Amino acid sequence: MPRENLANAICSFLARSSLFIVLVIALFAAFSPSASAQTSPSLVHGLWVWKSPAVLAAPHAAESLRDFCTTQGINEVYVSVSARSEPSEEGQLAHLISLLHRSSIRAEALLDSADADEPGKHRDSLVQKVQTIIQFNQTHSADRFDGIHLDIEPQQRPENKGPGNLRFLPGLTDAFRTVRAVAEPAGMTVNADIQNKLLKGDAIQRKMLLSSVPRVTLMMYQLSSPSDGDTPLEQAEKAAKNSQKFLNMAYEGLSGPNLARMVIALRTPDYLDHLPELLEKLDDANRTNSHYLGWARHSYNDTLK
Repeated sequence: MPRENLANAICSFLARSSLFIVLVIALFAAFSPSASAQTSPSLVHGLWVWKSPAVLAAPHAAESLRDFCTTQGINEVYVSVSARSEPSEEGQLAHLISLLHRSSIRAEALLDSADADEPGKHRDSLVQKVQTIIQFNQTHSADRFDGIHLDIEPQQRPENKGPGNLRFLPGLTDAFRTVRAVAEPAGMTVNADIQNKLLKGDAIQRKMLLSSVPRVTLMMYQLSSPSDGDTPLEQAEKAAKNSQKFLNMAYEGLSGPNLARMVIALRTPDYLDHLPELLEKLDDANRTNSHYLGWARHSYNDTLK
């Protein structure tokens, strides 16, 4: 082949190869998730599990719970743990967490108290429970809890009842910060249940609350009832409007990077079989709000009755 024809053939081959490479790259980009899509956080869809030793004692209970989560779009579970039950139920918890993790579902250790806002023995007891979870994680590094979920309710005590009575708030936020100081160095997140009463404080009080933990879960209960005569659509609209109201109330006048994001929680007795529709409505109404983190449903135990 003459030298000129050979050169032309080589150039033609390289041109075709370059075009092929460009097409491959374009197709890969078109069918692959963008970097922003891969890194953007998904909304939280949480679920409480109370009395976990009793729940997990049933045959194939962990598998049933996992299946419920996958069918209902749950991506994190709050599993109740106590200092008394944890050692004897250690194997059950590890098995459950392993199943959840294989389905990309987070597990948070659910700790409750009515008095941990008070310094002294009640606060110390809560911290001891957190340390027990840390020890569990050290023993079960492959099946570890991802976070601590706090359900501290000092408003249940008689001296803290009444509208506008938030004198327990400094102690409550101190408890949140104390747990955070123990849990975060151990690689666990901290999430705290709150009531709408806490959102009715002034800006200083709300900032105190929302800067004490990275996440809060608002228990938005008893807005509706199956006996109130509202249609599911009317209930959904009411839930959506109230969620927006409470989000606005929580963050009004506040700014800064260290404010907690909020999950909105609904409960089964208020909506019965229509609860999934209501939860979907919360996402639709609030997904563009940067403070909104998702929803949670209370509770798995209600579905077992």
